[in-house]
Amino acid sequence: MSHSHDPQNPSRRRLLQMAGTAALAGALPLAASRTVYAQARQLIVSDPGGPYTTAYRRAFYDPFEKATGIKVVSVARDSQPVAQFAAMVQTKNFVWDVTTLTLSADIPYLESKGFLEPIGMKAADFPGIMPEAVTPDWLGVDVYSTVLAYRTDKFPKDAPQTWADFWDVKRFPGRRSLRRSPLDTLEQALMADGVPIDKLYPLDLDRAFKSLDRIKPHIDLWWTSGAQAMQAIQNGDVDMMSTWNGRAQAAIDNKAPVKIVWNQGLYSIEGWGIPKGTPRAEFARQFVRFCGDPARQALITQDLAYGPTNLKAFDAVPKDRASLMPTAPANLKGMRLPSPQWWAENRTKATERFNAWLLS
Repeated sequence: MSHSHDPQNPSRRRLLQMAGTAALAGALPLAASRTVYAQARQLIVSDPGGPYTTAYRRAFYDPFEKATGIKVVSVARDSQPVAQFAAMVQTKNFVWDVTTLTLSADIPYLESKGFLEPIGMKAADFPGIMPEAVTPDWLGVDVYSTVLAYRTDKFPKDAPQTWADFWDVKRFPGRRSLRRSPLDTLEQALMADGVPIDKLYPLDLDRAFKSLDRIKPHIDLWWTSGAQAMQAIQNGDVDMMSTWNGRAQAAIDNKAPVKIVWNQGLYSIEGWGIPKGTPRAEFARQFVRFCGDPARQALITQDLAYGPTNLKAFDAVPKDRASLMPTAPANLKGMRLPSPQWWAENRTKATERFNAWLLS
């Protein structure tokens, strides 16, 4: 979910000012610099920017600041935070103290390297939270899903409802788009070939690429960013696509004739992790635990069409809005979470093969 960085944005200016403060702190003896940090009761939190910052500010940053007196400064992060996260831990140069990380994509790798600050959480500490959204050192706060979306002006009656339908170019002619990434795309190819959603792992790569061979000539756009995906379906450049539900919902909110198919969706959980060794780890741990609260999570849904992980939050979300969330029970039942373990072990191999296949 990449967002472009505007060099003029205030978070970047703040970051540069803070870099100056950090340099000053570095010039002082260690004990003195620790005091400088202690006096600055603040936490630097990084998120994907855009609507995320708005949603998290409303749900988490401002309420935490109010409850604790610890100021929350937010900065936009790289679309892929893992490399930056690892570098900070290794160099002990902490640009931020907490960031959003995705369960399947980021957590297995960072845990295996020991790069996450221990928080000591367990699912029992958070009644109401989906059990897979809690690890000892990461707390999932929202759920997005990769779904099939189509244009209702193109398919007013008989519309695609499965990945097999998406692959069926005779019955459903039209312009198509898939994500330029093996994540989710390999799973979709296997479902299109008849593999049930609960029998996907371990992924049969040969079978997945054979299935992709059949659809490849019919793919008009391999999208790389959420913004690009949203524009494609909103403008009618494509008639059906694989996209993130929040991006499809944004097109719908902008009055585009678009429908989301939750069936055979693949959901992802994103939430907070702390780089190991940050001097503000204590504040960061308080912040992460604070975000498990259902009343806080309910507020995310006003700005993002992403579901709270604490299902008790639905008590405070209007019914018509709740029905748009991936974690609404009716939507969740036909979906699954891609295997974090499989992707941790096979991501490099699958990505290299996918990139080579695209060019072949």
